[in-house]
Amino acid sequence: MDKAYNPQAIEQETYKKWEDNDYFSPKGGAKGNDDSYCIMIPPPNVTGSLHMGHAFQHTIMDALTRYHRMKGDNTLWQPGSDHAGIATQMVVERLLDREGKSRHDLGREAFVDRIWDWKEQSGGTITQQMRRMGDSCDWSREAFTMDDDLSEAVLETFVRLHDEGLIYRGDRLVNWDPKLLTAVSDLEVESHEENGHMWHMRYPLSDGSGHVIIATTRPETMLGDSAVAVHPDDERYQDLIGKTIDLPLTGRQIPIIADDYVEKDFGSGCVKITPAHDFNDYEMGQRHDLEMINILTPTAHINDNAPEAYRGLDRYDARKKIVEDFEALGLMEKIEPHKLKVPRGDRSGVVIEPYLTPQWYVKIAPLAEPALKAVKDGDIKFVPENWSNTYYHWMENIQDWCISRQLWWGHQIPAWYDNKGGVYVGRSEEEVREKYNLGDIELRRDEDVLDTWFSSALWPFATLGWPEKTPELETFLPTSVLVTGFDIIFFWVARMIMMGLKFTGKIPFKEIYITGLIRDEQGQKMSKSKGNVLDPIDIIDGIELETLVEKRTTGMMNPKAAEKIAKRTRKQFPDGIEAYGTDAMRFTFCAMASTSRDINFDLNRVEGYRNFCNKIWNAARYVLMNTEDQDTGLNGGDMEFSLADRWIKSELQKTVTEFEKAVDTYRFDLASNALYEFTWNTYCDWYLELSKPVLYSDEYSDAAKRGTRHTLVTVLESLMRLLHPFMPFITEEIWQKVAPLAGKRTDERPSIMLQDFPQVDDALIDTQAEQDIEWLKKVIVGVRNIRGEMNIAPGKPLDVLFRNGSDSDKERLEGNKTFLSKLAKLESIQWLESGDEAPMSATALAGNMEILIPMAGLIDVEQELARLDKEAEKLNKDLQRISGKLNNPNFTDKAPEAVVEKEKGKLADVESTLKKIEEQRQQLKEL
Repeated sequence: MDKAYNPQAIEQETYKKWEDNDYFSPKGGAKGNDDSYCIMIPPPNVTGSLHMGHAFQHTIMDALTRYHRMKGDNTLWQPGSDHAGIATQMVVERLLDREGKSRHDLGREAFVDRIWDWKEQSGGTITQQMRRMGDSCDWSREAFTMDDDLSEAVLETFVRLHDEGLIYRGDRLVNWDPKLLTAVSDLEVESHEENGHMWHMRYPLSDGSGHVIIATTRPETMLGDSAVAVHPDDERYQDLIGKTIDLPLTGRQIPIIADDYVEKDFGSGCVKITPAHDFNDYEMGQRHDLEMINILTPTAHINDNAPEAYRGLDRYDARKKIVEDFEALGLMEKIEPHKLKVPRGDRSGVVIEPYLTPQWYVKIAPLAEPALKAVKDGDIKFVPENWSNTYYHWMENIQDWCISRQLWWGHQIPAWYDNKGGVYVGRSEEEVREKYNLGDIELRRDEDVLDTWFSSALWPFATLGWPEKTPELETFLPTSVLVTGFDIIFFWVARMIMMGLKFTGKIPFKEIYITGLIRDEQGQKMSKSKGNVLDPIDIIDGIELETLVEKRTTGMMNPKAAEKIAKRTRKQFPDGIEAYGTDAMRFTFCAMASTSRDINFDLNRVEGYRNFCNKIWNAARYVLMNTEDQDTGLNGGDMEFSLADRWIKSELQKTVTEFEKAVDTYRFDLASNALYEFTWNTYCDWYLELSKPVLYSDEYSDAAKRGTRHTLVTVLESLMRLLHPFMPFITEEIWQKVAPLAGKRTDERPSIMLQDFPQVDDALIDTQAEQDIEWLKKVIVGVRNIRGEMNIAPGKPLDVLFRNGSDSDKERLEGNKTFLSKLAKLESIQWLESGDEAPMSATALAGNMEILIPMAGLIDVEQELARLDKEAEKLNKDLQRISGKLNNPNFTDKAPEAVVEKEKGKLADVESTLKKIEEQRQQLKEL
């Protein structure tokens, strides 16, 4: 092995070997279909690249996949990507725009061909990044939602649902993007608080008896008002219910109605109702059979349903003119500044309009009922369980699903129209003509495409071959677990459950593991506009500062914002980002995968786990240096196992049990802690040190040395298999070196990922060895603490005295003198009997037993007191400085919470150190 751990030297070459040898595909299991394990990747957008959320979830999915593959399950991790209708069309339209063309210049067919060309050239970015992350997907099965077989599944689903009356076309309110000219889903709308105004406007009563005051943040929509509503119990307006309003500027009269939706105590208690331009108003309009007046064009200009004076105006120009006209008529009561949530398209950035337009819908209630029952009955389990409440709430208040989009890229809706308004649905035009006996009449196909979520709702079974009855469908459905985020429980998770039950009669997955959201170290959401995005590949490979700055600021329209982000980046990463390697980042993700909703990502933790990789690498080098070309017991010969050998084997069994329990309950943080504790503290820090006296001392027999070498390699080999699901690259590299020494055959199963996961052997659990080693550790730590507290050189041999111990302590002391002498660096060991007087000593305890180290000749008490006084003086200055900062409201009120907490932590550390120094001073004075 190389002297230094260098992940860049091993990772890509290792992954290529795995992929070239087809290690990722299902191999069949011992129990047939009963032991299948399948995860469906949430298909990332083909336009995208791997962000931190992807990397986090992919690490979890790969860890589970590798774990179950090693457990002997017939394992499939199904990869693929989503065609991402709006996002992809926007990308290609921008490319055309650079050529001075639009999609209309090309026409639909040529434009779609252009997108396919782009997809071939640029669509593989994320799959290459997944390979860098070590994702062990079955790439031979890689799917794309626009592939022929998946498109066939989409077509079949639409036709069957329509034939059953579960898909219909109708005029309803949708989220409309005036720039992209399409309906969009709620997930594609981002609402942020912005500064605006509240206009209080007078609506005159038709009988001339006065007026009512309404308040609105969108004055232009008054052109489409159909009513004014009041609460039925509002005493102020009882006599007005049933009367009419002369709607200003329009020449129309509208009624005053009563509805429980109105809040009596909000504003004036009178609410304008615009059913065609507000979702809540639309529901009220349905209840009261109000007229639906759409006053906007698709581009959000005023249409011909409005008075002539406003036709053709942009919505905001119309707003300005309407406000001016109200003021001129004396009908503007007042205008107030007002903060409000403004819905904007996440891709276009423009304000979204509620818009009345004909669209295709899925009648959702009949599909929702069995999907709700599947979770309530426990057939599908949410982890953490509390997310099931979110699911119930959405499913019990579900609305019909708008599935059409006004795009060219996507699955074109299989509907045809005649010239008389007839609508016909089928798998092809030929089928439509035959199905509806249409003869040769002229037909026109619907130009809309289906919502991307419609095709992705079929993902778990369409990727397995549905509507055909394939062996894969039989073997892997239901899949084992879905790993996803809480933000798409309704948009994707619920719809997969509904569609899966409807078309296969099976649940799509048995469990749903909802991960937290990765945020930056300050707890802020990662976004390009904040300049706090981290690219997982940059963490793996490293990136220079100026390249990182350029990456974060390129394309930003606001120069001041770009400058601010550049300045913050240079301050945060003055030396750029180091190369940490894949394994360190993966282990960081696993260690952070708790039950928290938000997970703050800190590069310091990645650095810590890179150190963990270094520790593992150096441990392996030590083992190999002491076992290669040595007798490890493979060829016979007696073996004697030391106390340390028996103990480490016992601890390994406990760690395997703890790890499996944690993974089975999706507590990857607890699994990581178990691995870290055993690897770093138990195996590296203690067992490897305890092996040295056996290997290097003449006091031990050949059989004992052989036993320790055997233990070194077999435990390390097992540890590599235990670590492998979380850290695939370093474990493969080390395992290839150590497996032959541990007697593992590598001809039939030449990769660690094809080996069995470690199994617990109860016969190796040795409680007595665990207790004896714990005693030994307490003694050694006690001696080391005295060295540290008294500033005694680590290598200086010490005389040590023991007293007040039990017979058990005496036996352990006698049996472990060699271990104690070597690890604690002891010159002599003496047991003080009752009545024996001890010299002035520094003391520590191991249970009730006292550990005494005589101080005579070891230290200069006066010199040590002077050193402690100097250290205390420096710390007291730090104490005053930090306390002053924390007592200053200008700091505590204005600084970020994380910064304040960091200073509090510093203060606690200083106070703790000062307390220890005072304790050391008292000990020295007693000598």
